[in-house]
Amino acid sequence: MRTRSRAAVTGAGGFVGRHLVARLRSDGWDVTPLTRAAVDLADPGAGAAAVRAADPDVVFSLAAGRAKGSPAERAATTAVNTSPWLVDALPDRCRVVVRLGSSTEYAAGPAPLAEDAALRPRGFFGATKAAGSLLLQAAAAERGVRAAVLRAFQVYGPGDHPTRLVPVVLDAARTGAAVPLPARVSRRDWVWVGDVVDACVRAALADDLPPGQVLNVGTGVQTATEELVATAARVTGRPIATVPGAHPGREWDTDCWVSDPRLARELLGWTPTVDLAEGLARTWAAGR
Repeated sequence: MRTRSRAAVTGAGGFVGRHLVARLRSDGWDVTPLTRAAVDLADPGAGAAAVRAADPDVVFSLAAGRAKGSPAERAATTAVNTSPWLVDALPDRCRVVVRLGSSTEYAAGPAPLAEDAALRPRGFFGATKAAGSLLLQAAAAERGVRAAVLRAFQVYGPGDHPTRLVPVVLDAARTGAAVPLPARVSRRDWVWVGDVVDACVRAALADDLPPGQVLNVGTGVQTATEELVATAARVTGRPIATVPGAHPGREWDTDCWVSDPRLARELLGWTPTVDLAEGLARTWAAGR
């Protein structure tokens, strides 16, 4: 492996992006964080100029849009999540792009999802993420830039958006509020944010990783929402009330959503180090 010292991180102000920037700086990297406040990545000219100015060895492409309520929002989300300008904007010194994809790029299935699972995205967000992954792989191959796509499953940890499930559950433990639950069973593969960040760094440094490689970043263990609430109650020592059927659910909810993470272990030497109980305990402690 060859150590690289200069990185640009798109989506650096987001949940995973903040953790990645902190990890890279702790490891001694020179990091240019590209946040939504600093650059509009829906504007190809502005995005390209920001990446060129950063002059990175490695680009970590973590920016993600989710708004879809209007045609303008859908257009902006598509532009951010596909970033078709990115590879052409890379300076000559940059040879690696690590993209944080999403497990919602896959079709739902009754078994653990491997990297060759069908791409039938669940919802608009998954569709734009899948399109961006395919565009990156094609453009990078034409230019001779190594690209890696890491399809993360359900990421959680300190600093997540307050409307997401883990913050809502832990806030209920603090306040006594009730957690609304979906009517149907929903299971997800919960993966600690620090483990996701570690996979990103490993992919950037793995010079022997095949170009365009897709890797799942998950634990291989899925947990129902009710089980997560019970685990949170145990680790916090607080009762957590629930209201079954009060949440409308998400368009990608399914009773089986779990990764097959063996390829990441084989190619990166990566394995998840924090299980759900420990991760919830750490997130609880960080928020107190």
